[in-house]
Amino acid sequence: MTRKLAAEKVSAWYGPKKAIEDISLDFEEHATTAIIGPSGCGKSTLIRCLNRLHETVPKARVEGKVLLDDKDVYADDPVAVRRRVGMVFQK
Repeated sequence: MTRKLAAEKVSAWYGPKKAIEDISLDFEEHATTAIIGPSGCGKSTLIRCLNRLHETVPKARVEGKVLLDDKDVYADDPVAVRRRVGMVFQK
């Protein structure tokens, strides 16, 4: 299968608090991927990093690479990225 989206050594913070550390993960094209874990483990933070929603939180920051079709999403317009990488909110 072809890699569509990838996280390479992604870490994210909310102010001084590190929420996720060095996450690397490939998402294959035309495949379903489930991110499963206990409450507070960083699932939503990872997804927010993939579509650049994390940066909308004051004092939040991201390190590492997120690639969509092998292009850095942080080098593109955030709105354009969010149009291609959706997120379904719970509640």
